[in-house]
Amino acid sequence: MNVSTEKVKLITLLLIVCQILNNFCSNHLNPEHSPQNFRNHTEIKKLENIKVPVSEKTIIGNKSYTDNKKLKDFMNAGTAKELNTSSTSSEEIINTAQKYLGVPHCMGGTTMKCIDCSGLLVTVFAKHGIRLPHNSEEQARYGKMISRMDELRKGDLVFFIRSYKTHHFITHSGIYVGNNKFIHTSSKNGVIITSLNDTWWKEKFVFGTRVLK
Repeated sequence: MNVSTEKVKLITLLLIVCQILNNFCSNHLNPEHSPQNFRNHTEIKKLENIKVPVSEKTIIGNKSYTDNKKLKDFMNAGTAKELNTSSTSSEEIINTAQKYLGVPHCMGGTTMKCIDCSGLLVTVFAKHGIRLPHNSEEQARYGKMISRMDELRKGDLVFFIRSYKTHHFITHSGIYVGNNKFIHTSSKNGVIITSLNDTWWKEKFVFGTRVLK
């Protein structure tokens, strides 16, 4: 066997090792959102299956999603987390949220200075001793899923898809305030109340969740 053949074999072996290491690292870069980590989270008091069928066609948010990989991955990875909200009313949540009306948007914000969409939910519920993650997609794993817009109640969380380009399925969150309206943080207008019949948001509404007792 000549030197050239030995070099080719060595290079091939190195390429295989690099590929294996790359795959390993890719699977461990973001473990906090993996299904196993989610199910083992120490703060989970109770786990309930989100009882929405994952099949060739799933109806969510009054729309049909056929063979939607992101939807299937979300549903398969998630089971609903329960929050201790027995002493909190929907009116209290809404009143607290309305105090943030007009606060400008900023990514990662959770204060009166600036706030983002998931940060609004985090801050409002925290005022009542209720902890939510600062991530719209993770927030969507809490409570009972409400698949139809016309079944929403005051204080329900509402979730949307495709509001900006990302690999996540859920991209925006807000709080339903009644009369087919929700309070949320707009990137352009800050914290505002918007109708769910708004063309932009109606198309992107996917489901709500009921976290209040």
